[in-house]
Amino acid sequence: MSPQDVLDVARDGVLTIILVAGPLMIVGLLVGVMISLVQALTQIQEQTLVFVPKILAIFATLVIALPFMGDALNGYMTRVMARVVLGG
Repeated sequence: MSPQDVLDVARDGVLTIILVAGPLMIVGLLVGVMISLVQALTQIQEQTLVFVPKILAIFATLVIALPFMGDALNGYMTRVMARVVLGG
């Protein structure tokens, strides 16, 4: 396996990680910002208030995005195994 092939597999892996984790991270960020905005507007300074809505939103996003995430990971594994079978 040449250094270029290693870089291609690593680049594909990083892109797959971004595609799989991206929706969850974006939803967590948006929910956190919205809750922080509500806390700032109402002057409620409870630090644990963010956790339950964020966990529920991330879980709902996970349930919705799970088929896409599985397909992306399956595609990556298929590409890696095709390289292994072809010997490079």
